[in-house]
Amino acid sequence: MKQIVNISILAIVLLSIAGCSGCSRTERKASSAADSSVVNNAGSKEDILVGVLNVIVDETILPLVKEQEEVFLSAYPDARLNIIVQPELLAVRELLSKEAGVALLARELNETENDYFKKRAIKPRVFPVWTDAIVVINNTKLVDTTVTIEYLVNAMKGESADRKKIVFDNLNSSTFRHLKELGKLEKVASNFVEAQGDSEKVLEAVANDPDKIGILGYNVYLDLITSFSNKNNIRILSVQNTIGEAADNKYYKPSQSTIAAAEYPLRRTFYVQNYQPNLGLGIGFSAFLTGDRGQRIVLKSGLVPATMPGRDIIIRDDISL
Repeated sequence: MKQIVNISILAIVLLSIAGCSGCSRTERKASSAADSSVVNNAGSKEDILVGVLNVIVDETILPLVKEQEEVFLSAYPDARLNIIVQPELLAVRELLSKEAGVALLARELNETENDYFKKRAIKPRVFPVWTDAIVVINNTKLVDTTVTIEYLVNAMKGESADRKKIVFDNLNSSTFRHLKELGKLEKVASNFVEAQGDSEKVLEAVANDPDKIGILGYNVYLDLITSFSNKNNIRILSVQNTIGEAADNKYYKPSQSTIAAAEYPLRRTFYVQNYQPNLGLGIGFSAFLTGDRGQRIVLKSGLVPATMPGRDIIIRDDISL
C-alpha cells in the first residue's frame, strides 16, 4: 500500500538549506543575446516561449536572476534574454523609456509611473516572485553585534552618537530607498552616508574601516561573501524586529527561516512586472519564475519563494527485498 505525504513548509526549508550549494559569484554586470535577430527554428516569429526579451533587473538580485536565466534558456532554446542590470531608480527609468518590457524590482510602480503605461493602453501583469532581505554589516573589531532601525535612520540623518558612516552600494539602489522610506527621510546627511559603487566595495569598505556600517542586499551578500578575501573581518548584525504585526522587539539575523517567519524586519518582496504590450516572451518568463521550477531555484538560493513548491514522497508500509 502507498500513501502520498506532502512535506511541510518547514521541512522543505530545512532540506533546501542543508543541500544548498549557494550562488556562484557573478563577474559580469549584464548579459546580452548573441544575436537578437536570430531565433532557432522560428525566424522572426515570437510567442510566449520564442523570441528575444529585454529584462531590467535590480542589481542586488543579479546572482539569483542569472541562475533563473540559465535554467530557463536550457529548457526553452528558442528564447533569448537580454539582462540589463541597474540600481532600482535607473531600472525604473529604463522601463519607462521602453528599454525593456519586463522588470524584476523590489517595488511595484507607483501611480504616476503606471499612468505612463495607461496612456499607451498597456495593462501590466505583476506577480510577487520572492522575498529577499537587506543585510547590515560591521567590522569584527567592534563589540557591537546588534543594531536597531532607529539607529540606522538617525545615522543617515547625521544624528547618531558614535557618528559612524552608513555605506551603501549606490544611492540609486533599492536598499537606500528602502531605508529612506522606513525613516520617512526626505534627505540624508551627506557627511555620514557614503556610496561605494557596488556591493563588493561595500564589503571592502567595512572590512577595512571599523567606523563604517554597510548596507547591501542579502542575495548579493551570499554570492560575494564566500570568496571575499577579508570575510573574517565582516560580521552580520542582528536587527531589532520593531516593524509589522510580527514585531516582538527581539533581534534577528537574516536567514531563510527568519525571513519566512517575518521575524527579520528588513525584508522586501521582489516582483516580476510584465509591461509587454503583446503576448510575448514576457509571459513565458514570468510564468517560469512564478512556477514550480523557478520557485525551487529561489528556495535553493536561500531566499523565500512567493509560493512554496510542493513535494510528494511515496512511503511504503512493506518493503520487499
